[in-house]
Amino acid sequence: MAKKRTNLLLLENVEGLGIVGDVVRCKRGYASNYLIPHGLAEPPTKHRIEALAERRAEAEAELQALRAAREELISRMETVTIDVVRSCNDQGALYGSVTQRDIADALIESGYNVAVRSVRLAQSIRRVGEYTVVIQFDKDLKTDITLMVKPDRALEEFEDTDEETEGQEGDEQASENEEGAPAPEAQEAAAE
Repeated sequence: MAKKRTNLLLLENVEGLGIVGDVVRCKRGYASNYLIPHGLAEPPTKHRIEALAERRAEAEAELQALRAAREELISRMETVTIDVVRSCNDQGALYGSVTQRDIADALIESGYNVAVRSVRLAQSIRRVGEYTVVIQFDKDLKTDITLMVKPDRALEEFEDTDEETEGQEGDEQASENEEGAPAPEAQEAAAE
């Protein structure tokens, strides 16, 4: 069954579809259920296309200005490192995660106007550490920033202390066995 598509004239800018005055081809369901009822599009006529020519020129100028501002923002963000402090357990696992909104808010506080949808996370951030986060405005406008997730308090080093206590326990057992005392398993069997 062939996909039924229709041509529409856009009355407003629609992200991912086009700008004012574009004649676009889209699926009929999208047209009849969303674009036309919301006043974003209508069937194209020569008269209406000519009437929207001025608004189209304004929209193109706005898009060019927005693109230039984004390019300038990307050039400023090339060496950005953002610090985020979160509460975590002693092993560095966060209570919750760092979200796109958290990163966007931290960037805005640092003076970089970045929308939440421009922050791209490949995976959720659930541990303390350093991460690379992609900021993408358009297909060809993107940059990487460094995100440092820091704990809200000093973390205890359990790995080092566990190894040290295991080593000490092993030394004590070895010295007991050298003195002729039975191994712990043998003591338990004798007790039964």
